[in-house]
Amino acid sequence: MTRNPVEKTSVTMLGLGAMGTALARTWLAAGHPLTVWNRTPARGAALAAEGAKVADSAAAAVAANTLIVVCLLDDASVDEALAGADVAGRDLVNLTTSTPAQARARTEWARARGARYLDGGIMAVPPMIGVPEAGGYVFYSGSREVFERHQEVLRVPAGTTYVGEDAGFAALHDVALLSAMYGMFAGAAHAFALIRKEDIDPVSLAPLLADWLVAMVPAVHQTADRLRSGDYSKGVVSDLAMQVAGTPTFLSTAEQQGVSSELLVPYFELMRRRLAEGGGEEDLTGVIDLLVR
Repeated sequence: MTRNPVEKTSVTMLGLGAMGTALARTWLAAGHPLTVWNRTPARGAALAAEGAKVADSAAAAVAANTLIVVCLLDDASVDEALAGADVAGRDLVNLTTSTPAQARARTEWARARGARYLDGGIMAVPPMIGVPEAGGYVFYSGSREVFERHQEVLRVPAGTTYVGEDAGFAALHDVALLSAMYGMFAGAAHAFALIRKEDIDPVSLAPLLADWLVAMVPAVHQTADRLRSGDYSKGVVSDLAMQVAGTPTFLSTAEQQGVSSELLVPYFELMRRRLAEGGGEEDLTGVIDLLVR
């Protein structure tokens, strides 16, 4: 009997929260035999109806397949779930949100138990999983061998971006991008607060705000270039001295509009500190050096 050339890789999925369930469904829909486990067994019932095998323990689920994907609440949950499992010889792909240090420690944990390890940071929300046009993807770091072996399977639910053999890099990329996102949300929140009491429709401001943020995107690349070169004043149009001189206007406007300036003040203070150090001819890149001291 010859092997079926279209036989799909079997997958074990540990964790059936909103994200874990979305991942599981995409693998089932693509024809991958799937074994699932969740601490609350009832969550596996719907997937069982769709063709998944529901294991009665995490250990049994791990024993069922070589490729083990974990998507649990936190690092402690991973410890708890895998405490009684024999992971030797398994390819462990951990999509649980973690810190870089936790990912590196998990690599050593897996290695000590004879498993190969790949860490992941999901840049998507559950509705984006299995929808290529939504643009979701996952950062992966750790074992390049595991990534290359299972890349076709891993790209079924979302795009894949491998960022290095240091297992902490996926989590670091994930948090770096999400941190920038929250900074953007903070700025947008302040902008909407400024008009909140005025006869200005927030819906009319929204496209102006969105377009302005998009127009500022090239500054990200310029900052990266200046960090690489070490020259923070090359090609600067609006230098730090000029920008610091303009900050009182932002603070006064907030006060006049009855809006707290607490989202702006910490950044403005960093700008003033950098200026005091003699960075007046630079752009804002030098603020980064203050943050990492």
